[in-house]
Amino acid sequence: MARIDDMKTKSDDQLSESLGELKREQFNLRFQAATNQLEKPSRVREVRRDIARIKTLQAQRISAEAAK
Repeated sequence: MARIDDMKTKSDDQLSESLGELKREQFNLRFQAATNQLEKPSRVREVRRDIARIKTLQAQRISAEAAK
């Protein structure tokens, strides 16, 4: 699980890339869950929360830019 402190140091491009990777992983995990091949069910929750963290950080950066 990625820490929010680590995410804050990443650039916008790196965050977007991480978001894309996590969404692909989430897609694959959904398929594994549907076919009962999921090895680590807790990973679904971790990925979902990491996606939310990245989206929140991106929204914060956008609102901070708009406030300037």
